[in-house]
Amino acid sequence: MDKVACVTGTDYGLGLALTAGLLNKGYKVFAGRYNTEDTVGLAELKGRYADKLMTVHMDVSQDKSVRAAAAWIGERTGKIDLLINNAARLGDIESTIYDELQFQEMLDVYNVNAIGSLRVTQAHLELVLRSEGKTILNISSEAGSIGQCYRTNWFAYSMSKAALNMQTALLRNQLQPQGVHLLSVHPGWVQTHMQGKLDADATYTPEQAAAHILALADDPELIGRDTQAYVDLLGNPLPW
Repeated sequence: MDKVACVTGTDYGLGLALTAGLLNKGYKVFAGRYNTEDTVGLAELKGRYADKLMTVHMDVSQDKSVRAAAAWIGERTGKIDLLINNAARLGDIESTIYDELQFQEMLDVYNVNAIGSLRVTQAHLELVLRSEGKTILNISSEAGSIGQCYRTNWFAYSMSKAALNMQTALLRNQLQPQGVHLLSVHPGWVQTHMQGKLDADATYTPEQAAAHILALADDPELIGRDTQAYVDLLGNPLPW
C-alpha cells in the first residue's frame, strides 16, 4: 500500500519541493495550497504524477478552510503517514522596539505560523493515528530558538516559531505514547520568495532543503529519539 503524505503551503518554494520529493519517493500526496487554483509548479507535478498527487485549497489561518480540506482528504484516504506543517508567513523583519510596530500583522503571522499548524494537526490527527508512519514534521526555524537568539527584531516570525516549537513539545508529550513521532525542523536558509523577492544568496535551494528534511522523516533513529525534538535539516539538535 502506498505511503500517504499531506503537506501545507505547497504553492511555491519549500512546500512545492517537499511535494515533488515525496512524489519521487512513491508517496501519494495531498498538497494543501493557499491559492484557490493550482500554481504552475503544482500543475506541472500533476501532469507527471496524475494518479499520486491531489491538491486542495487549505488556508491554514481559517478554521473552516482547514476543516473542509481535512474532510475532503478523509473521503479519499484512510490514513496519513507523514504530515508536514510547512505553511508560513514572514511578516515585518525590519522594525525594532523603537519603530511603529504593526501588531495586527504580528497576530496574522502568529495565526498562520503557530496556530495554523495546530489547526491542521488536529483536523488530520485521526488519519495520522490510523497510519503506520504516524509522523508529524513542523517546519520551524532557528529564529524560534530562545537559547541562541541574537536578533533584535523579527518579532512576529521569531515569536511565532518559538510558539510552534512549544506546540511540538506539548503534542509530543501527549501523542508519543500512541506512537506518533513529532519534530520541529529548521529547514536552513532557503532560496525562497518569502521576502517578496528571491533570496538568491541563501544556502539551499528548495529542492536541496526538501531532500534533507525528507531524509529526516526516513531516519528511524532520529524520529524515535526521546530526548530531542528540535533539529536542523541535517538532524543536528537546536537549543529550545
